Amino acid sequence: MFNIYFERRSFRAKQGKFLSETPAEKKPNRRNLLREKVLNAAEAAIAGKGLSGLKARDIAAEAGCALGAIYTVFEDLDELILRVGARTMAQLEAALAAPPETVGEDELHRLAFAYLRYARSNEPRWRALFDHRLPAGRKLPDWYAQDRDRLFGLLEAPLAKLVPQEEPALRRLRARTLFSAVHGVAVLGLEEKFAPTPESTLEAQLSDFVDIVSYGLTRSASSAPCQSSEGLR
Repeated sequence: MFNIYFERRSFRAKQGKFLSETPAEKKPNRRNLLREKVLNAAEAAIAGKGLSGLKARDIAAEAGCALGAIYTVFEDLDELILRVGARTMAQLEAALAAPPETVGEDELHRLAFAYLRYARSNEPRWRALFDHRLPAGRKLPDWYAQDRDRLFGLLEAPLAKLVPQEEPALRRLRARTLFSAVHGVAVLGLEEKFAPTPESTLEAQLSDFVDIVSYGLTRSASSAPCQSSEGLR
């Protein structure tokens, strides 16, 4: 009897809360819900077919909204693609996350192999990160650049172990160069434009590359004074 009373009282309290909400309070909730639906639909499309799978009408249909409603929660398709890209980078960052025991050269090998495996397993959305181009003169948003820089930071940590005396600005530059090189090997290998390239061959190529880079860094660091970061910022 008492349970029924308290359940009814709780229901009336919740009902009163909903009825007391003003239109202004309800509107952000509806907007956030629509934004999430559109973003989820766009992410699924890109994960399935890359940027070629992103069609505004299809996204609206999947999200259950009018075509114009997409542009009430996103500035344009470029922002929508960047938001999906941020999710891809978060997923990639999780895939590259370092176990605590790996350091230096071993960690560079692990990161290179993990990057290749992610690219192979998630190729459409991985390619979309690099296929998308913003209009001329439009800069990347700060929030997107911060997500990107966290990926580069995963390379900076083992480089700091490998060449601890190197200045941070120079290390950041090396991390970006190393990322670009590993990405290039992955792209050419997955496209197989030169020759069929099985995963074992790609891993061997990456391993050789990391060995050469590590050897060069440690050798130059042992025979030269600390390099200046002048002009790298």
